[in-house]
Formats: sequence, C-alpha cells, structure tokens
Amino acid sequence: MVILGIDPGYAIVGFGVVDYHNNHFTVLDYGAVTTEANTDFSGRLEAIYDGIGAVMEKYAPRAVSIEKIFYNTNAKTVIDVSQARGVLALAAKKRGVEVFEYTPLQVKQSVVGYGRAEKKQMQEMTKLLLNLKEIPKPDDAADALALAICHAHSSGSLMQRHPML
Repeated sequence: MVILGIDPGYAIVGFGVVDYHNNHFTVLDYGAVTTEANTDFSGRLEAIYDGIGAVMEKYAPRAVSIEKIFYNTNAKTVIDVSQARGVLALAAKKRGVEVFEYTPLQVKQSVVGYGRAEKKQMQEMTKLLLNLKEIPKPDDAADALALAICHAHSSGSLMQRHPML
C-alpha cells in the first residue's frame, strides 16, 4: 500500500511517500512543497494544492496520513494552517484518496513507542524504520514520513473496517 504522509503548513508542507507491504517499508520519495512569503495567501494555497497534487499523481497513494491541528498561542497561524489542510484534503478527495488524521501524540506513540518522545528521537527512529542513511531533511519531510509510518502501523485495524485499503 502506498501511503502519503503530510506535515501541513502554508510556508512548508512536508511530504513523505512510502510503500508498505508485508511489514516492510520502501521509501519512494520525500521533500517539501514551499511557498514564498511575499506571495498572496490564495497563491500560496494554490501552490500547495498543485505541489501535493503532482506528488499524488506521480505515486497514486491509497491513503493520506496528515497531522491533526492542535491549538497553540497564535490563532492566526492555526487558522492559516487549517486552510492549508483544507486544500490538502481537497487534493486527496479530488483523486479519490482517503485522508486519515493523527495527533502528534499518536504519531510519537506509533513511531517511537512513547507519546512524549523528543523530535530527535522521532527523527532517529524514522531513519531506522525506513532504513535511511541519514535523517530526512527538511524536518517537515521527516515529520511527514513519520506520519506515513504511523498510518502503516495503524492500518491493520483500519483494513478490517475498510477492506479496500
């Protein structure tokens, strides 16, 4: 099963594409869709849609794993990231790909085995689980790969409910 993990944002959207088969991961691609700060916001959303859409067209994922938004002290940031998440969800919907949401706690628990793991622990475990030579850069791509791993580890129980996965 090809899984696209997405770390949402509006300046940087991390993505990681893995193929998960028989408890084995194959990394197909990872990176980031970036938008310029001086671009109007709707232009940034369009670039995100087009960039992630191109990744989806190339790899035809069966599932998208995306991080749930949690409120922080900056309401404008939460609103802007939420709008970007909407565009990402729309890109998946337009291609018939189901979106699965995971909290940071769920991702850490799934990848490291500890819900309060530090970022460095997450990156090292992602590298190890995916048999990579180095920690993926940018950090947003590493986070996206962790989201893909989380979905793969969760998909066993999901497959019982959704046999088409």
